[in-house]
Amino acid sequence: MKVLKLIHGYPMRYNAGSEVYTQTLCHGLVRKGHEVQVFTRQENPFMSDYSIQQEIDILEPAIKLNLVNLPLEKHRYSYRIETVDELFYKTLKKFNPDIVHIGHLNHLSVSLLTRIPDHIPVIYTLHDYWLLCPRGLFIQRSPKNPNDVWALCSKQDDSQCAKRCYPGYFSGAIEDRKEDTVYWEKWIARRMAYIKSVLSKIDYFIAPSVYLLQRYRRDLCIPSEKLVYLDYGFDIKRCKNRQKKLSNRGLTFGYIGTHIPAKGIQLLIQAFGKLKGDCQLKIWGRPRGQNTAALREFLRVLPQATQNQIEWLPEYCNTNIVNDVFNHIDAIVVPSIWEENSPLVIHEAQQARIPVITANIGGMAEYVQHKVNGLLFKHRDINSLAATMQLLLDNPDWAEQLGSRGYLQSSNGDVPSIEDHVFALEQIYEQALCAKGENCYV
Repeated sequence: MKVLKLIHGYPMRYNAGSEVYTQTLCHGLVRKGHEVQVFTRQENPFMSDYSIQQEIDILEPAIKLNLVNLPLEKHRYSYRIETVDELFYKTLKKFNPDIVHIGHLNHLSVSLLTRIPDHIPVIYTLHDYWLLCPRGLFIQRSPKNPNDVWALCSKQDDSQCAKRCYPGYFSGAIEDRKEDTVYWEKWIARRMAYIKSVLSKIDYFIAPSVYLLQRYRRDLCIPSEKLVYLDYGFDIKRCKNRQKKLSNRGLTFGYIGTHIPAKGIQLLIQAFGKLKGDCQLKIWGRPRGQNTAALREFLRVLPQATQNQIEWLPEYCNTNIVNDVFNHIDAIVVPSIWEENSPLVIHEAQQARIPVITANIGGMAEYVQHKVNGLLFKHRDINSLAATMQLLLDNPDWAEQLGSRGYLQSSNGDVPSIEDHVFALEQIYEQALCAKGENCYV
């Protein structure tokens, strides 16, 4: 088949979970003999907006990347960009794919769905809540209670969105506040109504966790026959042959991820400061300017001895995750303050037989069972996170015991391989093609 993959970023420019999964999937499809192109974005302030250039994936030259230039600050909340739609249509027409598989449309354009001919099936892999929430995370920017920093939303509401997340776009004048609120409430209503109006173009929604599937079925009323649970697939070879390097600094906790509040790294640093015993914390990730500087400020209130136990390390390439990360830690901590759906890092750690410490909510709790293959703490609770980390610190032998169980959804502890994942996707592609009366390939 010819598969056109859409994603809002592609490694190494963007190296978060959905982007890493997309690259792994594209590689898996190519190895099965399919032809793959990617329509994605870059943010180059020195190039003109909407310019498009072609590159190849340096790890798999058979994959062609079509990169649209969309500097983020100019298009942070745009959801319909006609120029992007037109560039996408030209790419689609030239490539003439059998399948369009969407990974994310944030920072691209939802309205490009209307440019896909009816005979081409459209598959959408859900990675977060962006179709349900304008910001994608159900985290409030301006909570009603100022002390409730980064408060969670239980559901999308136009009025609450305007009041709780968009004051940063108000004029700042008190006398205009009511008018500004009305404007953004109408804007959000239009955004949500438009997204719902074009979702009929999508043949199947793939959810990598049962939790996310149920959330979309409940909140967006997607028909059950269009929703498919299929966990991510992984290049299992990347996470094999872990050889823990001996450390003279006690138990080592690790964090890998972006330096943003939603990932809860600030909770982790504060919780680590409460631990008693010989341990260290290694933090991997791409520096993010003031974000990273602000995180380092959390260290200033800690004793110097504790500060010396925290090490900041650069971003790593996912193909080297064992040598660069897993060989140097005893446990991975996933402290996200939003309700993550199926974090790649949890799966990768389980494949490497490393225990995971994470929150008791969402897809995180779906893949980690307390004292079976990891440890759970109360979501967004620093004291609970510290107590849970202390539990492992006081029982260091648990690290190997918990890690050995691996992935709970398989009998041998292995996560789904990308080969099995691609096979399952081929069946979905096949069903979608046959339903439209197109040629069947598998």
